[in-house]
Amino acid sequence: MTCYAIDGVIPVVSPKAYVHPTAVLIGDVIIEEGVYIGPFASLRADFGGIHIKNNANVQDSCVIHGFPNTVTIVEEYGHIGHAAILHGCHISKNVLVGMNSVILDYAEIGENTIIGANSTVKAREFIPANVLALGSPAKVIRPLEDKEIAWKSKGTEEYICLAQRCLNTLQEVQPDTELQAGRLSYKVFVSQHEIKIDPDKIT
Repeated sequence: MTCYAIDGVIPVVSPKAYVHPTAVLIGDVIIEEGVYIGPFASLRADFGGIHIKNNANVQDSCVIHGFPNTVTIVEEYGHIGHAAILHGCHISKNVLVGMNSVILDYAEIGENTIIGANSTVKAREFIPANVLALGSPAKVIRPLEDKEIAWKSKGTEEYICLAQRCLNTLQEVQPDTELQAGRLSYKVFVSQHEIKIDPDKIT
């Protein structure tokens, strides 16, 4: 990973977290155990702090920053989708922030809530717990069903496992120039317990 101290303030990263080598951490960043930080994520705590709590994930190309005298918080099991931007906000436990969404200063997202992809939550907005919110500006659409919260939690568990997989096996290599006999690949499968979710209701 790429880490920088500023004004003598050094990031803190649990050895049980995974931060991709292309991610950048600056200043007052705290990363707890079980966390996954994806490629090209930028966590820049040179004014306010950033605290990513246990088993949360911050995916590829996310940007997290904040104003002075604030702490941008992602609580336990928070799930921050690709290219999302968090600025001086509070993401509560087990929240999903959809891809390319923006959560602005002093906004708070309640537990278990899903923010749909490409949404913007305005500064100082409060989105309550257990709802689906989307749009720009984001509006509450409806309460979430239990199966939708379970679907979200299942996805987050996969990222907790991914953090461990990366700690154990991720390594930089040169690509093969052609397919090799017996090459490992990921098999596509459908679990008999898979929860079916209508994607039109989420994004």
